[in-house]
Order: sequence, then structure tokens, then C-alpha cells
Amino acid sequence: MELFPRITKDNPVLVLSRLQLRDLNLDHVGEEQKRQIQQLYLTYNSFSLFPTSICLLSNLEHLDLSNNYLTAVPEDITRLANLKTLVAKNNHLDETSFPKHFGTMHIESLNLSGNRFREIPRQFLKLSRLLSLSLGGNRLKSIPAEIENLNRLEMLYLGGNMISSIPPELANLRCLRYLVLCDNCIQSIPPQLSRLHSLLSLSLHNNLLTFLPREILSLVHLQELSLRGNPLVVRFIKDMTYDPPSLLELAGRTIKSRNLPYLPSDLPANLCHYLDMASKCPNPKCAGVYFDSCVRHIKFVDFCGKFRLPLMHYLCSPECSSPCSSNPQSDAESEEENSVPADRLQRVLLG
Repeated sequence: MELFPRITKDNPVLVLSRLQLRDLNLDHVGEEQKRQIQQLYLTYNSFSLFPTSICLLSNLEHLDLSNNYLTAVPEDITRLANLKTLVAKNNHLDETSFPKHFGTMHIESLNLSGNRFREIPRQFLKLSRLLSLSLGGNRLKSIPAEIENLNRLEMLYLGGNMISSIPPELANLRCLRYLVLCDNCIQSIPPQLSRLHSLLSLSLHNNLLTFLPREILSLVHLQELSLRGNPLVVRFIKDMTYDPPSLLELAGRTIKSRNLPYLPSDLPANLCHYLDMASKCPNPKCAGVYFDSCVRHIKFVDFCGKFRLPLMHYLCSPECSSPCSSNPQSDAESEEENSVPADRLQRVLLG
């Protein structure tokens, strides 16, 4: 405890790491010193219980309890009104470890990688000021749709879990700049992620991806895309598996493609909603639309003049000609290819 006298306004940091501590007794620390401590490092000790004496540090902003044996966090932590950063990597915490009102705190950065979470606790999804969330190296199998509630989030690290899918609601995180989903079991990327216009880096390596949605071209600020370790197709593939459209879809296609006028008073509400769901065929030579019946079509798109990435397209019918040449060696480029300048992506990591 000889470090306590060194705490001053100019040096508000207390480091008590690698001391084999099992408890933290602050009884002999003056009230003035307690108020001065803003950063506390208790890493690589032997804490199995959260030291409740920490909650006496009213001006604490940064707390690091990594590499201990913690299994629970007490309700008293909510007394730390100024806490902005909580780091507790490599402990024994799970989704039952946090108090009910943890979500009312003003935490901006939460790093709980290397623990035992099987799901993201609801309390975390109520942290309205959260900018960075790291839950890598846990046991997560899914991402809850409520992740969209973290509307200030700039960095989301969920690498090294067992996640199999990405909810479309993730696309509502409009401030997200860094998204790390590497080392999971993800098989597809929802096209809605194209709405992440602030995204700078997308890490998807070591998953089960065989293609990317064509909408990924809309990520205009993306600088780094990591895809290594995925079973991405290595040659041009054209999949013409096709279920014939229903009579409902044929009628809907006729109305939309011919711009036939209709009013909500003309049709039942469910049919109006159905017509509003029409998707335009991506082939620039085709004016068709589709609803449920479409042709899956994978084509390679040139990124940065160096890499050809497999992107998924949906065509309105097998008769619809491809928006690009069926010859992968062709010099002809599609509209999308021309729209991706060489300086768009600084790094595309495929191997």
C-alpha cells in the first residue's frame, strides 16, 4: 500500500497489479486521496470477489480488473457515478454476473473479453452512452436484435465466439466505425449492413462465408475488409436455382414494372404492403422487379484493381442477362465495378 501517498491531482493513477491481492482494504486511505483516484489498475491478482471498497472512490473513471477470478459484480458498482471505462478481461464472468441496474451507469467503454458469456446481458444493451463494447473470446452464439439500442456505439468486438448469424438490426448502429466478427461461424452477411455508412474497418476472417452481398459496395468509407480463412468461392459461379413466381408475384411484378397507379383505398392493406416490398432487379439492362422469387447469382467485383470479391446478386428471372460478362477474365466491368475506385479500400485481407 506504499503507492497510496503518491496519488495527487497531477497523478490520479493507482496501480496495484501483480501483487497477489485477494482483497482491497482502503480503511487507512484518507478521504481526500480517495477523491483524487481516477484510474485504478488491479490486474493479475487473485480477486475472486469484486472488492466493494472500490465503490468508495467517488471520482473513479477507469477501472481495470483483468486477469483475476471474478464471478460477479455487486450492485454497489452503480455508486461509481463517474466511471467511464470498465475492463475485466479474462475472469469468470457470465450473463448472470451483473446487477439489475448496471444499465443505468454512464459507462462509455466496456471490455469483458475472455470470460464465459453465453449471451449479451440485457443490462449492457441499456448503456446509453456506450461507445465501445468488447466481448471477444466468450461463448456467444447470437447477437440480440436489441443491439440497435446502443446508438452511440463506435466499436463492437465480438470475435472468437460461436456466432452463426448477424441480425439486420445491427445496421441501425449508424455511428459504428469498427466491427470485428472474426473467428465465428457466420455463413452470410445481411445486406442491411450497407447502412453502416460510418464503418471504417470490417473484420470477418475465419468464418464460413462463401459470398458477400452486393450492397457492401455502399460502404463508402470502408478502409479495411478482412476475409481470410473463409471458403469464399475462387471462380466465377452462376447459380440459376429458381422457383417459379406465384400468381400473386406475377400480378405484383406487372403492377410495379408498368407503373400502374393504385391507391390504398383500391386494395387491401396487406396487398399494398406487399407491393411496397418490391426489389428492383440489379441488372441495369432490366427494368423488372421481384418479390419472393428470384435467381441467386454470384459474381466477382473488382476492388482496388487487385482483388475480385464474390458478391451476391438477386436477378428477377433466369432469362435476365447478367449485369456483367459471364467470362471472369472479361475486361468489361459492371456499373458497380466502375463505382469502386482504387483508393476506396486501403486493405482487403484475403490471406
